[in-house]
Formats: sequence, C-alpha cells, structure tokens
Amino acid sequence: MANILRLASLSVFFFFIIYSPLFSNALSDCNGPCRDLNDCSGQLICIDGKCNDDPDVGTHICRGSSPSPPTGNCQPSGSLQCQGQIYPTYKCSPPVTSSTKAKLTNNDFSQGGAGGGPSECDEQYHSNSERIVALSTGWYNGGSRCEKMIRIKASNGKNVTAKVVDECDSMRGCDEEHAYQPPCKNNIVDASDAVWSALELNKDVGIVDVTWSMA
Repeated sequence: MANILRLASLSVFFFFIIYSPLFSNALSDCNGPCRDLNDCSGQLICIDGKCNDDPDVGTHICRGSSPSPPTGNCQPSGSLQCQGQIYPTYKCSPPVTSSTKAKLTNNDFSQGGAGGGPSECDEQYHSNSERIVALSTGWYNGGSRCEKMIRIKASNGKNVTAKVVDECDSMRGCDEEHAYQPPCKNNIVDASDAVWSALELNKDVGIVDVTWSMA
C-alpha cells in the first residue's frame, strides 16, 4: 500500500513539473513565439508575436535571421569610408508625414558650384535664385518626387514651397559627381539660397531644424 501511495505521489509531482507554467518558462530566441517581452531572451522584445531586436535599443542580434518585422526606424544599410572617416549609408528615410522633421542644409545647384553634377531630375544645372531642393535618398524615392512641390516650415514661423529637382545621395559620395562630399544623412532637405532667404534663415549657420510636407 505504501508503495502505491509513493508511486501516486511521484506521478502527481512529475505531472506538475511537466504542465505547470512555473516550470515551462523557457525563453524564446530570434523569431520564436512570444506573448510579451518576458517570453524573449536577452535584449529581445516581443513584436507581432515573435521575439526580435529592440529598435529603440538598436541591437542586431537577429540580423540575418528571417523574417524581421518592419519597424518605423530607418537603419543604416552599410558604410562608406571618405577622407579618413567612416560614414553610414542609407537606402531609407524616416516616414513622410504632414510635418516631417528634417535638417535643412544649403546646396549650390549652379554649374561649377559645390553641389557637384547636374540635378538628377532633369539633368540640368539651376540658378540658386530658384526655390529648389534635393531630398535624401529615401525621401527622393527613386525620383518619384521629382518636379513636385514641398512645403518647408522653419521654427521662426516662416514657410516656403520649393520644387524637388535632385537627390541628396545617402548611399554614395566622396567622388567627382558628389563634389567629393560624404553621403547625405537620411533626413536632409538640401536647399538653394532662395529657400534659405525666403525662410529668413542665415545659411552660414550650416544646418537648421525644419519640418516639411508635400504641398
């Protein structure tokens, strides 16, 4: 009788080991199933039911494993060495909204100027008296915004519309075509003198925070 009770007790014990959630808390690795971040190992978080890198932390533990869920973050696609420095390269830019945050820079669109080759949209050089801009590669979007108007707003309350005529290349640079300048960052609106003047900004500052949207 004692042996029967002992065997029954052991059966109950093993049943709880196998089926109790207290003992079934194995953590998931990349793309493993999850319900919340506590189900994922290390710095991974739960995104759409699968463990993956935390875009806010910037980890790349799951890089190379597939599939990676889409995020709103634009990560570098590579790097380029230029003038002894390493610069990140980007195929993407932040999502375009009704008030997209950007960095305004100054570009010379004229022939022989610091802007390099002719504008990509029309293969022409332009006068800096025109209200024109070049957009980072992701925003340029393969030329889909060529000849379209955007509205740029400065923190001083001024705003202006300008035409997209060129790409501010976020993938390439440091060559004659790009006036030996490094690749653009992925959030650049590179504007002519006329745009800076209309916004009543001093181009000698070099870079200014603005927002932009499609006009």
